[in-house]
Amino acid sequence: MSAPDDPSKNLLRHETSPYLLQHADNPVHWRPWGAAALAAARASNRPILLSIGYAACHWCHVMAHESFEDPATAAEMNALYINIKVDREERPDIDHLYMSALHALGEQGGWPLTMFLTPEGDPFWGGTYFPPAPRWGKPSFRQVLSGVAEAYHSQNEAIHQNVAALRRTLQSASAARPGGAITPALLDRAALALLRMTDPTLGGMRGAPKFPNPPIFRFLWQNAWRSDAAGRAAVHLLLERMSQGGIYDHLGGGYARYSTDAEWLAPHFEKMLYDNAQILDLLALAQADAPNPLYAARAAETVAWMIRDMSAASIDGLAAFAASEDADSEGEEGRFYVWTEAEIDALLGAGAAAFKTAYDVTPAGNWEGHTILRRVTPAGDAAAEAALAGSRARLFAARAARVRPARDDKVLADWNGLAIAALARAGAVFARPDWLGAAARAFDFILAQMAAPDGRVNHAWRLGRVTAAGLLDDQAAMARAALALFEATGATARLDQARAIATAAETWFADADGSYFTTAHDATDVPFGPQGRPRTPADNATPSGNGLLAETFARLWHLTGEPAWRRRAAAVLEAFSGLDDSLSAAPTLLAAADLLEEGASLVVAGDANAPASALLLACALAAPDPAICVLRVADGAALPATHPAHGKGPVAGAPAAYLCRGGVCGLPITDPAALAAALRRPAARL
Repeated sequence: MSAPDDPSKNLLRHETSPYLLQHADNPVHWRPWGAAALAAARASNRPILLSIGYAACHWCHVMAHESFEDPATAAEMNALYINIKVDREERPDIDHLYMSALHALGEQGGWPLTMFLTPEGDPFWGGTYFPPAPRWGKPSFRQVLSGVAEAYHSQNEAIHQNVAALRRTLQSASAARPGGAITPALLDRAALALLRMTDPTLGGMRGAPKFPNPPIFRFLWQNAWRSDAAGRAAVHLLLERMSQGGIYDHLGGGYARYSTDAEWLAPHFEKMLYDNAQILDLLALAQADAPNPLYAARAAETVAWMIRDMSAASIDGLAAFAASEDADSEGEEGRFYVWTEAEIDALLGAGAAAFKTAYDVTPAGNWEGHTILRRVTPAGDAAAEAALAGSRARLFAARAARVRPARDDKVLADWNGLAIAALARAGAVFARPDWLGAAARAFDFILAQMAAPDGRVNHAWRLGRVTAAGLLDDQAAMARAALALFEATGATARLDQARAIATAAETWFADADGSYFTTAHDATDVPFGPQGRPRTPADNATPSGNGLLAETFARLWHLTGEPAWRRRAAAVLEAFSGLDDSLSAAPTLLAAADLLEEGASLVVAGDANAPASALLLACALAAPDPAICVLRVADGAALPATHPAHGKGPVAGAPAAYLCRGGVCGLPITDPAALAAALRRPAARL
C-alpha cells in the first residue's frame, strides 16, 4: 500500500477544499500547492503543470471530465510533469500571480487557469481551458502537454529568457506607483471614463459576457453624491435590469456570477457569496435613495437564500456563510434551474398562462430548448402579483425535489466580511434587525474559529480547521465589517475589534511606502521572493485589499478623530496615486479617497436608549450616501479634541444629530425628517 505522501498517487484526498476533493479521484497524480510539490519538481527536473480553478466553475468541470478523468491524458501528465492543483478561492494570492503572468503573455484570463512553470515555480507559458481535441483554433490538451514538455527540455535558453522577462514584468506590476493626492478632478475623470463604458439600455457594462461589476458601480454611486448624478442613474438601471433577468434566481433568490449574453438572460448558474454580498449592498443604497418594491423583494429573497442555503457549519450557535453554489447538477449546466413549458403547465394548472407570460416561458424555450425564468412584464396589481408569488412558491417546492448543485461550504473571511457589512447596511435600510443579527453571528464565528494568536484573521476554514493563512483582503474586509457592526449597534467592542484587525494588517502586510502586500511578510510558499509578493490597488470581482483597507482607515478617522488613521489612509492612496487615469481600474481605492476627504461624520449625541435617539439613528444608518460614518455618543465632550464633534451634545436635553464635514459640524438637528432630508442632499466638493 502506498504511503500517504507517495508521489505516484493523487494526494488531494488529504485536503479539505471541496474543489480539490472534486479531483481527488482523478488518475492524475495531483499535489496541493506547497514547498513539497516544488521540491519534487526540482528533484525530478520536470516542469510543473499548475491547474487553478474553483468548485463552482463550469468550465473547470468540463476540462476535468474531458481530460483529468481520462486515463491516457493523465498518464501523459504524470510522465511529463509534476501536477499541482490550486483552489483559487483558498489561495487567491497564488491565483493572482499566475493570472497576471498569463495576462503578461498576452492571453485572456479565466478559469480553469492552466500554467506551465519551471521547477522553481516561474511561469513560462499558459492558457485557460484546452479541449481534448483541436477545436475553436485551440490545440488539444495532449498536444499542449507534449509540445510544452519538449520545449522545456530542448529550448532551455529560450525558456529562461522568457522566465526572466516575465519575472521583471510581474515585479513591475506589483510595485507601488506613488504620486500626489487623488484629487476630485481625478475622481470625476475616472467616473466619466467608467460611465462611458456602461450600457445605457440594458444596464451594467457594455457587451457580453455581462458581469455585475459591483466595485465599479459602488464607486459611481458614491462619487455621484458629490458630482454628476449619472452615476446613481447607472446603478438604478443595473439593478432594475439585472434583477429581472435570468441571472437572478426568481424562485430561490440570489444572483449568478455573470450572464453569457448582453441582456442578463443566460448565466453559467454558479452563485458566489461575494457577488450577492456586494449586490445586496447596492440594493440597500438604491432603496435608501429611491424606494422600490423590486429592490425590497430582491434584497429579502437574496438574504433568505444566504441564510437558508449558504449558512455554513454552526458552532455554539454561530454560523458564517459558505463560498458558493455550483453551476452544474447531474452532470449538466443549469439542470437544477431550468424548465420546460410542459413542466410549468403540469405544476401550475390554471395559473400557468399568466406565469408563462410574465416569465418568458415558451414552447421552444429561451435557452437550449429550456426556459431560464426571467421577468419580462411590468408589475401588475396586488392580486396579479400575489398569484405569481403563489406560482413561484409551487415551482420552488417542486424544484426542491431535484438534485441540488454542489455547495462549496468552506468559509472565507474576506467574502464573509463583505456579506457582514452588506447585511448591516441592509438591515438598517430595510428595517430588518434579524439581518443585523445574522451579520453579527457570522462575524463572531470567524473571530472564534479563524483568528490567529497574533491578531490576524485567517483566510479559509472548513471541517473544523483553518486551511489557508490570512491575506490582506481578509484583514481589510473583516476590519471594515467590524466598523459596519459598530456603526449599526454602537457597541464599542466592535470598534476595538476593527482597530485590532487594522493594526494586524499594518504589522504583517505593510510596505515602507504605505502600500500593502496581499500576502504577509512571513509567507514561505509564494514564488519570486519577498518583493514578488502580489500587491495591487485594482479591483476584480471583489474589491482590492488596498482599497478596502484605505476605506477602513478613512472610516476610523471619521469615527474616532485619531490622526494616525488619517495618515495611514492617505499613505495608501498616495502609494498608488501615480497611476493617474489608470486608477479607474481601482474604484474601491477611489471611493476611499472620496471618503477620506469628502466624507462626513454623523454624530448623534444623547441617551442612546431614548426613542428620539433611535429615530435619529435610524435615519442616519439608512443614508443613501455611503461616505457618511455614524457615531453615537452620550455627549461630544467624550470625543477627542481632534474630532469635529468634540463638545457637541444634546439640545435642551433632547438628542441631537450633527453632520460634520471637513472638520466643521453643522447646526444640531433634532427632527428625524429634517435629518433624512439633510442626508439626501448631495454634498458639494470641499
